[in-house]
Amino acid sequence: DIADFTPFTEQTDPNLVVGILDEIFSAFDELARRYGGEKIKTIGDAYMVAIGVPEARPDHALQMADLALDMRAAFERLCEQRELPLGLRIGIDSGPAIAGVIGRHKFSYDLWGHTINTASRMEAHGVRGEIQVSEATYELLCGDFVLERRGEIAIKGQGRRPAYLLRRRR
Repeated sequence: DIADFTPFTEQTDPNLVVGILDEIFSAFDELARRYGGEKIKTIGDAYMVAIGVPEARPDHALQMADLALDMRAAFERLCEQRELPLGLRIGIDSGPAIAGVIGRHKFSYDLWGHTINTASRMEAHGVRGEIQVSEATYELLCGDFVLERRGEIAIKGQGRRPAYLLRRRR
C-alpha cells in the first residue's frame, strides 16, 4: 500500500496520478514476474501479489521476501527521481489460501482466508517504508534474512500477534 497517497492525489493532476501509479505498478509487475509471483489485483493504490499460487512452492516465503525488498527499493528510487512525498507499507504472511475465479461478467481471480487477512493486517498496521511480516513468515525466513522483532500488534479476530520487520538477506 502506498502511504500518503490520498493527500497526494488531492494536490496532483489526475493524469499525473494515473501515470505515476502505472509506472509504480508496472515496475512491481516486472518484479513479480521475475520472482514467480502472481499479481492478484490492485485496489486504488494497493497492490496484491502472491507466490505459490496456483501451484504451491516450497520457497514461496524466500521468494516473497526478496520480491518485497526489491519492490521497496524500486519504489524508493522512483520516489527519489520524481521527488514524490510517498511511502510504502508491505505486509507478508505465509500459509494456506483459497483461490478462485469469481463473477459472470468481469471475471476476477482472487484469494481469501486467514493468511490473506493476516497479510493485509501486517500491511495496514505496518510502518511507512517497512516490510512487516507475521510470525509464520518469520519462522520461514529467519535463517536466510535479518528480521527485527517489532512487538505485538492487534489483528482483528486474532488478538495480539508478534510482528517482525524484514531488514535484508543475510
